Amino acid sequence: MTYTEKNTEYRKDTRYTGTFDSNARGFGFVKVEGFERDLFIPEGCDGGAMYGDTVEVRILRGSESEGGYFDNSRGKRAEAEVTAILERGIKQVVGTYHPFGRPLEKTYSAPSGSGKKGKRAGFTIAGVVTPDNPKIPFEVDIPVGKEKSAMQGHKVVADLTRYSVTGEDPVGQITEILGHITDPGVDILSLVRGYGIPTEFPEEALKEAGRLPDHIEYDPEEETGLMDAGASVSARRDLRALPTVTIDGEDTKDIDDAISLVREEGLWKLGVHIADVAEYVTEGSALDKEALNRGTSVYLADRVIPMLPRKLSNGICSLNAGEDRLAMSCLMTIDDKGEVTDYEITESVIHVDARLSYNGVMRLFTEGDDSEIAQSLAWQGYRGIKGRTLRLARMLRKMRKLAALLKKKREERGSIDFDFPEAKVVLDETGRPIEIAVRERTEETDLIEDFMLLANETVARHCVFLEIPSVYRVHGAPAADRMRELAQFVRGFGYRFRPGQGDVHPSQIRDLLEKLKGTPEEGMLSRMVLRCMQRAQYATGCEGHFGLALSYYCHFTSPIRRYPDLLVHRSLKYWLRGEMTADTIDRLNLSLPGAALRSSAMEQRAAEAERETVKLKKAQYMEGKVGETHTGIISGITSWGIYVELPDTVEGMIRISDLTDDFYYYDDKQYILVGEYTGAKYTLGQKMDIEVSGADPMRRTVDFVPADFRQRSFDREDRRKGSSGAGSGKADGRNAGRESEKKKAGKETGKKKKSLRMDRTGRVLSGKAGRAHGKARRRKGNEKRKGMR
Repeated sequence: MTYTEKNTEYRKDTRYTGTFDSNARGFGFVKVEGFERDLFIPEGCDGGAMYGDTVEVRILRGSESEGGYFDNSRGKRAEAEVTAILERGIKQVVGTYHPFGRPLEKTYSAPSGSGKKGKRAGFTIAGVVTPDNPKIPFEVDIPVGKEKSAMQGHKVVADLTRYSVTGEDPVGQITEILGHITDPGVDILSLVRGYGIPTEFPEEALKEAGRLPDHIEYDPEEETGLMDAGASVSARRDLRALPTVTIDGEDTKDIDDAISLVREEGLWKLGVHIADVAEYVTEGSALDKEALNRGTSVYLADRVIPMLPRKLSNGICSLNAGEDRLAMSCLMTIDDKGEVTDYEITESVIHVDARLSYNGVMRLFTEGDDSEIAQSLAWQGYRGIKGRTLRLARMLRKMRKLAALLKKKREERGSIDFDFPEAKVVLDETGRPIEIAVRERTEETDLIEDFMLLANETVARHCVFLEIPSVYRVHGAPAADRMRELAQFVRGFGYRFRPGQGDVHPSQIRDLLEKLKGTPEEGMLSRMVLRCMQRAQYATGCEGHFGLALSYYCHFTSPIRRYPDLLVHRSLKYWLRGEMTADTIDRLNLSLPGAALRSSAMEQRAAEAERETVKLKKAQYMEGKVGETHTGIISGITSWGIYVELPDTVEGMIRISDLTDDFYYYDDKQYILVGEYTGAKYTLGQKMDIEVSGADPMRRTVDFVPADFRQRSFDREDRRKGSSGAGSGKADGRNAGRESEKKKAGKETGKKKKSLRMDRTGRVLSGKAGRAHGKARRRKGNEKRKGMR
């Protein structure tokens, strides 16, 4: 396998260009293309940059070799300041409108680089918009006449007309009112708009979809009887007699994969049949352009935003039971070692005999209950239901054996399996969460996954060997320095991990994860391992997939919801029909790289939106649990607090200031909090009783406080004597030493100690950063005193 190399070292006083990513705690990061690590931007050094801006930065301190900023989860980062904003990334914000009781006069500094230094602009402000995106740490001032009749609590879209100068909020105008924050669905709609995810299809795309058939029509004079299969009739295989089923979630409507299996002469004949979306979505059409624009379907807690209009995704392209459908079939012959000995990729027409659910197949495997098969057959009006049911049940049991064989083979080659618990959010008719549960991963879901993985690998190998221009799913090996840092990190917990000097093998990561299973630190260390991995992406070169331990891999099995799969199908169809001419190859070589890049970006956007939706609903759910006590597991420990995860996957934070029974310090070697006086410890994996103290859906956060210890308070005299805690002589001596150091430091620094400025992470700020930080704090204090908010 070959992987793309990335730079790892930044150099002091060198300038770079990258994308700014802000943090709600005041600092930020800049991602520079071609570098494995992000740059750390201290609070006060952002130069007025906002989330998503393209910026120029100057390195203040280089990478680890030059003493870069230490971050427990990522190693030592280079530290930089923003010197110029090259392009604004945010043109509008989505948030909640808050009008003032009376209009407020405000003045603003001239933007840097405007040539108007010293000049100020004045506006009469009607209210502010608080952005939903927690990465945008400011409010947007809305002048009088620009509020578009918005009222308190309205979710709105605001265009930015004047950008932030350090210490000042930007100015904007409201262009759209989405609804009130309490209206059903408005919370998620505003989140969707905030990510720029389109919810409506262009008129031309809808017109194209409207012209497509609802079902396959037949012509008895044709060999296959198909009318609407176009030029593919002669090449399309008729597989309608092959027993075929779909297995999906009970609520799934866009069914894009079906499977069949026959055991012949000691070999497995596995058929993976995928909806032939490329037959209906042609290259360069309005439907194709919009599919590229969206990149993927987005699955949120209360809705699905499809990549294709529902007439395709839920209609003619969905492999519904009892309907003939056009498909792209990957027919594989597999021996008893799990090796593919022969295969055929072909355009086909199939007929799904039964639509099954994961739960129904589970009942068949565990209880012998085949009622779901019989019900699906009866609904379609089949005769001889009993015999058909028995045949399909036998086929499913054979699939179970084959899936176990493929899984064993996958594990033997070193495939990595991150088994993080996934939340299942249950909503009522108004969109309010009524239950948060763990979505169970079952043998039945793994069965489908193993078959799809094999088809994806087979198609990728086919495209590489025949030099068919295509798009591949690539996952590079983690950087060597990241692996060394991981080895050092896990060594502190007693685990031996030796990545060596060259590339680490996937099996080494897999073995480490196996050692972590069932341990108190499993959650934290598994996430640490995941953060050390590169992000999988799409590319036109087959560079292998590290996580799956495969040299060949692409996405072929979900063209209804993923644009790269549609591209793979299209290339295969050109090749199957003899249309892969020199002109076609040149055209694909020009278009595919941009499509792969766009698809990677849209996939990341969709994943972030899906995560934020779940966090939003979790926070809403916990609003109704304030005051309740629960038992959870400590999932993370930092210098600012403890993260506790409840059995239903809800995670909340206990601020260190809420640990009032002692004064705790953070041991960054053992990742524990230790009480200075009592010696009490908080460790990873420890059970902890908590009380829900608050939840903020706007910020998607949940707050806990301890519920299992007696609250104590310490006055200064007690601290000095060391009598508030365990009362040991050791504590007395430690405190006496500290008091002596404080007195000595006070004499040396005098009044200068009062001017010491720190950011929200506790880092000392000086020079330009300190002055900017102090200016911003003074402005906020003055505004509060004037009653602006």
